[in-house]
Amino acid sequence: MSTPTDYLAGFERARAVNPELAEKYVAHTTIGDPDADAMMDELAAFDAEEAFRFLQAGMDEEHDVLRDAPPTVQAFFQNIETPPAWVDLESFGPGVRLFHKNSKLLLAGMLGGVLVEGFSTNIAKSFFITGRLRDQGVRRLQQNNRQMIELFFPGGMMRQGDGWKLSVRVRLVHAQVRRLLAQSADWEHDAWGVPLSAAHVGFAITAFSARLLRHMRSLGARYNEEEARSFMQIWRYSGHLMGIPDSILYEDEESALELFRIGLLCEPAPSIESVVLANSLVNSAPLVAGITSSEERRNLSGYVYHVSRALIGKELAHQLNYPPEPARFGTSFGVLAWFRVNEKYEALMHRLFPSRARDSDFANFSQLFDVTNYDEDGISYRLPTHVYAEESKRW
Repeated sequence: MSTPTDYLAGFERARAVNPELAEKYVAHTTIGDPDADAMMDELAAFDAEEAFRFLQAGMDEEHDVLRDAPPTVQAFFQNIETPPAWVDLESFGPGVRLFHKNSKLLLAGMLGGVLVEGFSTNIAKSFFITGRLRDQGVRRLQQNNRQMIELFFPGGMMRQGDGWKLSVRVRLVHAQVRRLLAQSADWEHDAWGVPLSAAHVGFAITAFSARLLRHMRSLGARYNEEEARSFMQIWRYSGHLMGIPDSILYEDEESALELFRIGLLCEPAPSIESVVLANSLVNSAPLVAGITSSEERRNLSGYVYHVSRALIGKELAHQLNYPPEPARFGTSFGVLAWFRVNEKYEALMHRLFPSRARDSDFANFSQLFDVTNYDEDGISYRLPTHVYAEESKRW
């Protein structure tokens, strides 16, 4: 496939800055996930329940059932059993500590910064067409939060851990959605390339890792270099499990930030789909948090807009049609300064009153579950059955 037309102008801009990486990024807009895609094509010939049974068996290591699965399914699970040589599970502890001692700032950086920046790209196209955020937006965001939490549970990235399983589940969902979108008249292949391309998933993982660390720094997060390296490696392994090829999977924070920068240059200006999804994301924050009062919801959404504008910058906020900034919120500099001062105050209180620190840490840990989706029956590996969320069976 030739370069998708939406990327022609951006490619020229990016090539002037980093030609090798620009060429790599645009080339990966035409690549999906060959192993997972082949598996989904073969499973499409089976009844949905039978396909689900094979995937469940693969994820739960039920080898007696997996022996009856198609060859592509068996090969897929065999290939992901062994971690790459660069994975050191024992080194993940510092990253887990970083996550939990900065959980409030991490969630703020994710919602107001990373996810909005992601939706400013053509990543928004697939989400908009499928309508998952429109039909089950709160559930989708809570599931996203759960995956992140499970990645940073002690042991979460071991083979039997939920962080490992949820990372692979994302890969399965992407492959199925890619297959459904590829068959849909709504997807413009010549303009956009492959749905949920390797470029977009590789870009997304740089945002979840390195870009999130940058936003957390702006908000006053506390961590050291060892914790930051560990945090990056946890996300890197998750990206590997999500099917990102080594050719576009970052190695460290520096390479992740460069890929994010060049990818953003390659991407077209925010589209109407980006505008709709970014604003929907901000306005869904109160619902994810379980706030039902209309006045409280408006106040919280206004504050999230304020924080988001400070993180993503005025130019992108304008491109995404953010509402005017109410005078009562003050300047963007003010909100970041307030976060940093508050974090310094909390750090001081932790040192002076250890028992207060334990209570605060437990409260933060509990709050993580308030914005998370946990299905009573455990992790489901059911997949969408229709390109439009409203017409798909629940998954």
